[in-house]
Amino acid sequence: MSEWEIEKIAGHCGARLKGISLSRASNSELQKMRSALFEHGVIVMPDQNLCPDDQIQLARFFGSIDVNRFFTPVSNYPAIAEVRTSPEQSAVIGGTWHTDHSYDTAPAMCSILSARELPPFGGDTHFASMSAAYGAMSHGLQKMLSNLRAWHSDDSFLNSNLGLANNPDAFRDPVLHPVIIKHPVTGVPCVYVNGDFTTHFENWSIEESTSLLAYIYRFVTQPIFTARVVWEPGMVAIWDNRLVQHYATADYYGHSRLMHRITVEGVPLKGFN
Repeated sequence: MSEWEIEKIAGHCGARLKGISLSRASNSELQKMRSALFEHGVIVMPDQNLCPDDQIQLARFFGSIDVNRFFTPVSNYPAIAEVRTSPEQSAVIGGTWHTDHSYDTAPAMCSILSARELPPFGGDTHFASMSAAYGAMSHGLQKMLSNLRAWHSDDSFLNSNLGLANNPDAFRDPVLHPVIIKHPVTGVPCVYVNGDFTTHFENWSIEESTSLLAYIYRFVTQPIFTARVVWEPGMVAIWDNRLVQHYATADYYGHSRLMHRITVEGVPLKGFN
């Protein structure tokens, strides 16, 4: 009987899993895959070539699907978001450090991305461990941040030039989350602010918040905390949005890229203190 072969990608996050077909995996094999996700933050599985029905079935193993209200859905599959880059685009969706759906009251648990069409070069995705970043902070900074909450908003989509503001009914009121969260499954502390969706600290002005947030963003995305995923045809990546941030590299101008993404619902986040 075959089992997952698990190889770390980098020191603080990321693992490559081989040896099992996700579309035919048993429940125990999926449980081991989920355990690897919680341990490494992001897992990549090559040569999966999931069809839309397979990807939906995989997502439902983790929980209910959270249909993204900004992305164009895949034809006949409204649960799957189409992440498409055309050859003339110089900017890409997700081309800054961020956490999916942090603007929601119950932010996304995980995201599942399936490679459908890749450019001949580039288009890698970077991930940064928010638990490793927290662990590297001074005790004084940890203590201060653990007493703070921050506002998250989807307003950044209003200024997007990628067609994400076409549905005015998609926007919601800002939400508050702890700056340092307790992971709902493992209990580890993680930094939970990001440059795309965090606006300011609770009871602080935007001006007062800007410098500290900028420092945090620089700190948590230092190369030592990161892993780089080089996409391969048919590869599937799953990441836990509470454990990592990610960044899509826009270095393939003149070429197209198509990915299918499903986001799985999460739970309201609690602070770590």
